[in-house]
Amino acid sequence: MKTDRRNFLRTAGLFALAGMTGVETLFATSGKKVIPSSKGGLSLSFLPYELQLQHVFTLANSSRKTTPDVLTRIEIDGVVGYGEASMPPYLGESIESATRFLSSLDLSQFTDPFQMDDILQYVDSVMPGNTAAKAAVDIALHDLVGKILKQPWYKIWGFDPSDTPHTSFTIGIDTPEIVRQKVAEAAPYKILKVKLGLATDREMIETIRSVTDRPLCVDVNQGWTDRVKALETIHWLKENGVILVEQPMPKTAVDDMAWLTQNSPLPTVADESLQRLPDVIKAHGVYSGINIKLMKCTGMREAHQMLTLARSLDMKVMIGCMTETSCGVSAASQLAPKADWADLDGNVLITNDPFAGMQIIDGKVTLTDKPGIGLKVVKKLF
Repeated sequence: MKTDRRNFLRTAGLFALAGMTGVETLFATSGKKVIPSSKGGLSLSFLPYELQLQHVFTLANSSRKTTPDVLTRIEIDGVVGYGEASMPPYLGESIESATRFLSSLDLSQFTDPFQMDDILQYVDSVMPGNTAAKAAVDIALHDLVGKILKQPWYKIWGFDPSDTPHTSFTIGIDTPEIVRQKVAEAAPYKILKVKLGLATDREMIETIRSVTDRPLCVDVNQGWTDRVKALETIHWLKENGVILVEQPMPKTAVDDMAWLTQNSPLPTVADESLQRLPDVIKAHGVYSGINIKLMKCTGMREAHQMLTLARSLDMKVMIGCMTETSCGVSAASQLAPKADWADLDGNVLITNDPFAGMQIIDGKVTLTDKPGIGLKVVKKLF
């Protein structure tokens, strides 16, 4: 009966696609551009989507008001899992590259979604790179399997949801007036994450300290190049209530970074210098901890492996995100009970989130009992 149903859906899909190609394929129900995969077995479809940011997002070396994104959907036997690829420019991915990669996949060869290792090894092997696009498949598959099991992934992994940390709220580089406004908007959060890396670093901290005494973590995004000045700045930051420093120096400055970590009064956290599982070993002895992001490591499967390896090396762990919908953030939050720090505010930095999931209550990452990644669709797009 299930096979007959899948054959019917496959045939219907072929008729629906008659005369339509590539990104011009439209789902009649939504009017949105959608590019389905081949049908049968696991069925993959995906939708280009542009995230609209609340504020201009300024880092040490770039600014933007939007983030390109691709939403994914994997279905079998009427059960649907959702995923997402968020692609800030520095990742080197785009809607074009993600849709090209996803179009090359044939998930219909897999009829058992529980063969997750085989499926995700296949996805990873199709072509190199494309980590966010691969994460979009990984997240949707985890959501699907969790829904079939009727359990959230933190329970499947055996994690205690009460162990989740407070999440930071990101304050991008801006004028003092806008920075104070952003701090006011972050009132529910117990920790603020401040973007640094320009000549205005001290002004940024002093502006924030003029309106709040909450703990701060800082993300320099590779913005410091002189290790001696970097160490002097870290000592000053510690005196001003900063608790950690993320990616202070360029990812290529390995020796300088190791020296800085050895002498720093604050823990240092690898971000741009760390992407996938082998990078954890490379970061050991160079940084105090790592920031795991699903979009960089191909999703939940490898993120879990990275967390386990980092813990075995006695390294600190942050669970982070890009600017993402609640889909990506809720997927990452399943790992939060085993993290020292969380930076899971990507969904509250955008204005067009089509999902609801993990919540921040009194500043704390709060998981739900909803199965899979704990997601609810609030705006049906496809």
